[in-house]
Amino acid sequence: MKLVVAGPFGVGKTTLIRTLSEIPTLHTEEAMTETGAPVDDAALLPDKATTTVAVDFGRLTLPGQVVLYMFGTPGQRRFFPLWQDIARGAVGALVLADTRRLADSFEIMDMVEEQGLPYAVAVNCFPDAPAHPVEVLRTHLDLHADTPLVLCDARERRASLDALIALAEHVLHGLPAAPDAAPEQP
Repeated sequence: MKLVVAGPFGVGKTTLIRTLSEIPTLHTEEAMTETGAPVDDAALLPDKATTTVAVDFGRLTLPGQVVLYMFGTPGQRRFFPLWQDIARGAVGALVLADTRRLADSFEIMDMVEEQGLPYAVAVNCFPDAPAHPVEVLRTHLDLHADTPLVLCDARERRASLDALIALAEHVLHGLPAAPDAAPEQP
């Protein structure tokens, strides 16, 4: 299953893929520069020194031989055309959000919906971010009742895996049922 890991700039997409991948990840991280400072607001991310400029890629095999191919997208608007190319052929998206800047997630969720992808939202719980109950987050993010919403720490394997499993289950439950096998003809 091809899955997209999306979210705004600096929300933890690269970290989540690195945490979960069973193979060395492919990532296109570049140093952040002063030139990008006016468009890449890193005020809440003082330790951020690099940013994804193309794609992150990782693979994870789940029980039952379900293989997840995770494609992480850049979070800045200038990379949105690339995002559309990466999303082509995906069966779903995991949208990461940050409670310090929830509004930044709306544009990403809109893009996911425009692509017709089912998605789950994982709120990455940064140590200095305000904590809110899941139902408050669901309301603020204006999520449909069927959209999975989980809390996670992208640095922790179990929590990140739970987020990915919530997405995979959501995608699998939304697939049309396989038609019954036709009876054999005599």
